[in-house]
Amino acid sequence: MSQEQPRRPGDAVKYGDVFDVSGQLASQPIAPQDAAALQAAENIVLGQTPHGGPASVMQSAADLNEQRGVVGHQDMTDVVVDKGATVAEADVGGYRIITEAVGGQVVGRYGMPTTEVKTGHSASTLEADAITIGEALEATAISAGDKAVDQSDAAAIQAAEVRATGLGHVVPGGLGAQAQSAAAYNAQTTRDEDKAKLGDILTDATLKMAGDKAATREDAEGVIYAEIRNKQDMATQPGGVAASVAAAARLNQEK
Repeated sequence: MSQEQPRRPGDAVKYGDVFDVSGQLASQPIAPQDAAALQAAENIVLGQTPHGGPASVMQSAADLNEQRGVVGHQDMTDVVVDKGATVAEADVGGYRIITEAVGGQVVGRYGMPTTEVKTGHSASTLEADAITIGEALEATAISAGDKAVDQSDAAAIQAAEVRATGLGHVVPGGLGAQAQSAAAYNAQTTRDEDKAKLGDILTDATLKMAGDKAATREDAEGVIYAEIRNKQDMATQPGGVAASVAAAARLNQEK
């Protein structure tokens, strides 16, 4: 990297601190031009830099490293110079699967519906038999009910609840608040059998929420981003909250 500023490697936010990577990349400080390279790739493929996505996370880390004098503004990590930063997409079963990589290692993988909401259909005018966010959460209780609740689950449930109720905030004592309490409890609990599970929170979700609505693509994207930005590998949980809401949105769009 360039030598614009004195380096203090011990102060650096490294790739291994925020992503599930290994080898040389894990020990490297995240540099400003690394983030810029992935942002450019995201813009080319996605048309935007997703809030809370891998490039956004890298930019925050790079800004902190630059403030600490660990890296210079024009720095790019050698492994990124050699192997680049890439964003690839694939259409798999109605999902747009996005894979983001830096230096040849995956730093994010997530899915979203491939199709837009049909013209003339808003969240309030979707068919009466459309799948609701609450029903998607209940599906999660079945598909991933035995999974211990963690912070990514809590964030996704909170995002789903806010969108379902339309209140713009987490309801005190509601699903999101319960999930956050469960995640905090689990973080302090050693034995898996003693931890609170998704099924404990999401069973009968439609009855526990102050409101509900048909799941849309925008809802799915919001829940996906909430879940992945709280996971080190930046990937959604198979059968989890984000995956279930995304599946519901896709099915609604196909109606």
